[in-house]
Amino acid sequence: MRPSTSPFVAMVAGEASGDLLAGLLLGGMQQRWPDLRAAGIGGPQMERHGFAAWWPNHTLSVHGYGWEVLRRYREIVGIRNQLRTRLLAQRPDIFIGVDAPDFNLDLERGLREHGIKTVHFVSPSIWAWRAERVEKIRRSVDHVLCIFPFEPELLERSGISATYVGHPLASVIPLEPDKAAARRALGLNDQDHVLAILPGSRVSEVKHLTGTFLATAKRLLKRMPHLKLVLPAIPALKAHIEKIILKNGLAGQVQVVDGQSHTVLAACDVTLIASGTATLEAALYKRPMVIAYRMGWVSWQIMRRKQLQPWVGLPNILSREFLVPELLQGDANPGALAEAVLAWFDDLAHRPEKIAVLQQKFLAMHLSLQRDTSTLATDAIQKLLAR
Repeated sequence: MRPSTSPFVAMVAGEASGDLLAGLLLGGMQQRWPDLRAAGIGGPQMERHGFAAWWPNHTLSVHGYGWEVLRRYREIVGIRNQLRTRLLAQRPDIFIGVDAPDFNLDLERGLREHGIKTVHFVSPSIWAWRAERVEKIRRSVDHVLCIFPFEPELLERSGISATYVGHPLASVIPLEPDKAAARRALGLNDQDHVLAILPGSRVSEVKHLTGTFLATAKRLLKRMPHLKLVLPAIPALKAHIEKIILKNGLAGQVQVVDGQSHTVLAACDVTLIASGTATLEAALYKRPMVIAYRMGWVSWQIMRRKQLQPWVGLPNILSREFLVPELLQGDANPGALAEAVLAWFDDLAHRPEKIAVLQQKFLAMHLSLQRDTSTLATDAIQKLLAR
């Protein structure tokens, strides 16, 4: 095996967010080990650091319904089996699975059983639901790199070694966002009242939330006729979202932007947003928000039984209180959502001190998540290699 001063690192990252995290980690490891070799499944951010992508990370994406999902599932399991065989033959010094727990935990377990050290970057959300994953994590990984400060203690209680490395977004998003510059970039005026609409980036989220969010927007326009509506859409879903806008009679009244979700969040006064990582981004931009989520009835019943705490939005989970409203499933209807959004605009106009308190709490959250992630993660990896 190669000495730890020049490790061969195998990695798997799914989706664009995993590619970004893995690229950040590779940058830190290359500063420590300039002749580092890394290979596996990854995307363009990883390849910028010399990563050898045996498969591109989009091969792990599953979209659609029915037979398409089943066909892709079989394909993905086949890729995992091929990758396991290749890694057992080449024997990397360490394997790092970046997010994608459904793919990576099983792979990590198989590698660990054959003596390959394993790290998982981004703890699965055992603190929110799927607590049964704890045992699977314990069997699969030697160490977990955590992005939230409360996670290491929870994992270590279950005998899982873990290190808090901070959340990379907290170092990317400025402590004081430039609202005026963001508005100029989007063609908005300083005096405009702006609502950012973020219905999610997955097909299922767009299906269940976009129509509801647009119906909410129609109600809001009746009360605030000059309200500016801005919706950032990933390119793959933009045409579909524009069809939903047309169907809801809002053609020409919603500014659809290619990506640029960070610019939109910096520019807005309030955001109506799907539960997920975007809610943390909104909090780091210090923006009042209304969090919503809807899913199929069967999925909702399963999730309700597995939910371990009263919050689903990351800003509320991190603060351990309902800082911002959450409207879920049947409660996420246009009437209730519109009233919750209007309440924030009313506070902005008449109770600025309430907004200031919220922003101070978001600032404290931002500071608690701001760490030198790549260095802390590389330190933990180096200790594991030397063990």
